[in-house]
Amino acid sequence: MLLVGLTGGIGSGKSEVARRLAAFGAVVVDADVIAREVVEPGSPGLDAVVAAFGAGVLTADGRLDRDRMAALVFADPDARARLNAIVHPLVRDRTAQRVAEAAAADPHAVVVNDVPLLVEAGLATSGAYAAVVVVAAEPETQRRRLVEQRGMTPADAQARIDAQAPLADKLAVADYVVRNDGDLAELDAQVRQVWADLAARAGRTMPP
Repeated sequence: MLLVGLTGGIGSGKSEVARRLAAFGAVVVDADVIAREVVEPGSPGLDAVVAAFGAGVLTADGRLDRDRMAALVFADPDARARLNAIVHPLVRDRTAQRVAEAAAADPHAVVVNDVPLLVEAGLATSGAYAAVVVVAAEPETQRRRLVEQRGMTPADAQARIDAQAPLADKLAVADYVVRNDGDLAELDAQVRQVWADLAARAGRTMPP
């Protein structure tokens, strides 16, 4: 089993790369998806979040109001630390479980751990990954995507970009860099090349 870390700044197109790797045969373990799972209604994770922040972070149907929670922790580092202390251990444990399941199912699996804050959390240099893939886009591209695709204001988009580690920090830990300022054909070609190398390292055969 080859364990790979995948990261990239907000608006870089990391999800597009993850989808393409999955189409080739990678097992993608998405930290954002797991972060939602561990605070589903009735979960110990959600109970802990409500105990820490109050019932005001819930929607009318008892789910976590992710927009309200995001706005709260984005503006308050202490609140963000409290939330992370609850959610991160749960995400870590479930991620480890998914990776173990993939390895048991296929000893030649390429498992891609999709973690937006891989660099910020210090995971890129932890030794856990056989390789780190960084999806890179220029700040102008990131801002445009956040405004056009997510409906953010330019100021909000820039604030989200600034809250993450600089691109230079991500590139410094990258084994593979996928540049994503161009069109989808360019992206496809780069991802195919990365997959070919990862698959060979894992003892897999490239699809036709």
